[in-house]
Amino acid sequence: MPSALVLIDLMPRIVALPVAPHSGEEVLARCRLLADAFRADGRPVVLVRVDRPGVAEQPPGSGFAEGLVQPGDIEIVKHTVGAFHETGLDGELRKRGVDTLVLGGLVTTMGVESTARAASDIGYELEFVADAMSGLAADEHDFAVERTFPRFGEVRSTSAYL
Repeated sequence: MPSALVLIDLMPRIVALPVAPHSGEEVLARCRLLADAFRADGRPVVLVRVDRPGVAEQPPGSGFAEGLVQPGDIEIVKHTVGAFHETGLDGELRKRGVDTLVLGGLVTTMGVESTARAASDIGYELEFVADAMSGLAADEHDFAVERTFPRFGEVRSTSAYL
């Protein structure tokens, strides 16, 4: 099964939010490790960030975290919570033969979960890296990774995945 790593909203202004149970910096560091492993394997890395619709100028810190994007990565800009609506992400993945998405990023119950649900609806297999994501509250994150995500696919840690 060809897989792609899909990392959601690793933008300085979102990494800086008070997320739990893992800090934004911890999530970013784990996502960098995963991305390096995928690139070394020749598997696609998808980096997704959000632009606020109808805003002439995006807030400071709205680009990707410094050094995150590497040559050959797929960059997606979304205008909704999830990464699929009107972004071209599905087409980019299909032309590469991807059928499995490995998800991480910020925040668990928003961008990550919304992207996962949409991906499942259109036929992708899913894997979740529980400590490479974090929520607005620890209990929200824990509920998603312990109760919701196992209904959609496998849930692992970064170390188990690597």
